[in-house]
Amino acid sequence: MKNVKLGLLLTAALWVSQSTAAEPTQFTLTSTDIAAGKHMKKAQEFNGFGCTGDDLSPQLSWSGAPKGTVAYAVFAYDPDAPTGSGWWHWQLVNIPADVTSLATGAGKSDKAPQGSQHIENDYGVAGFGGACPPQGHGVHHYQFTVYALSKKLELPANASGALTGYMVKANSLGSASIEALYKRD
Repeated sequence: MKNVKLGLLLTAALWVSQSTAAEPTQFTLTSTDIAAGKHMKKAQEFNGFGCTGDDLSPQLSWSGAPKGTVAYAVFAYDPDAPTGSGWWHWQLVNIPADVTSLATGAGKSDKAPQGSQHIENDYGVAGFGGACPPQGHGVHHYQFTVYALSKKLELPANASGALTGYMVKANSLGSASIEALYKRD
């Protein structure tokens, strides 16, 4: 009888510990400037190529990074660009692990966190380049993604967007995204 009671107590204790265990943290990305499925403002439009925006990267914050995160990378990509390979608007790598947000405009090379590295975007500039879809091309989808990296990346100063994307994805522990929209009529 004692063994039965002990077994019931152990089973109950195990059940309680499992039912009250903390849920795993979810890696999330938020912004005060952009929102999923919503059109971006003129502030995030490029200034050039016929566009007249402020060319400011949006504010981004993230939380719930996977255990073992050593650094972060932030990408902005337009898969709808009529190029055959999309358009890299922003690739910022080696953001220190203690940085969990970027202010509006951090895509300027002098505003990036210490130790991080901007990769040249498809406009030919190391930093953020805003949305500038061709007029009349319809709605474009802009994927802003933060990646938690298992190590700091060693990339050449002239790394291509494709090489950077490969290295980030090969060393990613997890990612979180916001897909914002933009179009020019």
